[in-house]
Formats: sequence, C-alpha cells, structure tokens
Amino acid sequence: MIDFTNTVEPQRWRATNDGVMGGLSQGGLKFSDEVSVFSGNISLENNGGFSSIYRPVVPLDRGLDAATIEFIGDGLTYQMRVAVAINGYRVSYKHEFETQAGVRQSVTLPLSEFKAVFRGRIIQGAPTLKSEDIRQVGFLVTSKQQGPFALTLFSLKIQPTYKEV
Repeated sequence: MIDFTNTVEPQRWRATNDGVMGGLSQGGLKFSDEVSVFSGNISLENNGGFSSIYRPVVPLDRGLDAATIEFIGDGLTYQMRVAVAINGYRVSYKHEFETQAGVRQSVTLPLSEFKAVFRGRIIQGAPTLKSEDIRQVGFLVTSKQQGPFALTLFSLKIQPTYKEV
C-alpha cells in the first residue's frame, strides 16, 4: 500500500510534464495539510497538454487483481498508470477514472481492464496486466483544456478482490 498521508511519500515520486515534448504544463506531488496533492497547471501551448507523476514499487505478489485509490478530485478525468517489465521490455498500461470536485471517493480498478499504451495510443494484442510484472505506478492528467488541476491522494492499494460465490 502507498500511504499518501506519510510526509515522506512525495519524495519518492517524480514528475514528467509535457515539457519533454516542448509543452509548458507544470505539475508535481507535494505534501500539504496531512495529505499528498498532485497539482499544477495544464497548458496547451507548444502542443502541450499533460502532467504526470510516477514512482517505482517493489515487486508485487502474484495474483493481485485490482488497484484501489482513495482521493478527492477536482472534476477532471485522471489516469492511473503502471509500467511493467515483460521479457526485458517496458510496457505502460492505463486506466481512466472520473473525479467529482471536492468529494472524497474510492475507486477500484480491475487490472484486467488496464490498456497497454504507447504515447497515448492503445497497443493492440498486448498481454493482460499482471501484478507481479508491475515495476512503477503513477497518475496522469490530460484534460484538453488549459487550467489548474488538483488530485488529493490518500492511498493506493494493489490487492486481490474478494468475490462472493
């Protein structure tokens, strides 16, 4: 579990904004008022339009099948992203989730529904995401609109889901 109420958690995260492609968006993860906040400003200038944060994770157990995120959003759509190592290759997977402005929410995202992507495009025929392959977790916002964003994060758990029989 990643506990975003831990004061040192933001130090484990790195930001990648659209500046890598010439854009002007800014964002990152900071600790404020007992929680971690992924925030910044999206700019569409110079073909920009995204901000992301990521951190490495220790290898996870086999058979975990869902990610649960607890957060307060701003009404924008975000992506949870993971990077995996498969046969020596790095592959990224994403799953979008909606937020309601100012409402504390918890969403559970089945790993089987994450889509493999490369530079925003879906990779057809990619293997299904498996927990034991995950090496990095992150979040991305790309709203196609200029302006501020803020996602207050409380926790991220990758765990088995228990289905009643």
